[in-house]
Amino acid sequence: MATAKELQELTLEDLNRRAAELRESLFKDRLKLRTGALESPAKRTEARRDLARILTVITQKEKAAAAKA
Repeated sequence: MATAKELQELTLEDLNRRAAELRESLFKDRLKLRTGALESPAKRTEARRDLARILTVITQKEKAAAAKA
């Protein structure tokens, strides 16, 4: 996925959309893990880290906006 620097260039709307997509993907992967159909556990780990990166950037942007107001 993208680096934190690339994510900072996106709007909050885009970041929230990506976070929702990753949450849905992680949910599906969790079901696949339980049924034994998950092909690559590494992708799940990568998605979790990407979600954390996105949520961090969202928090930074919200704090910056609150500081300006």
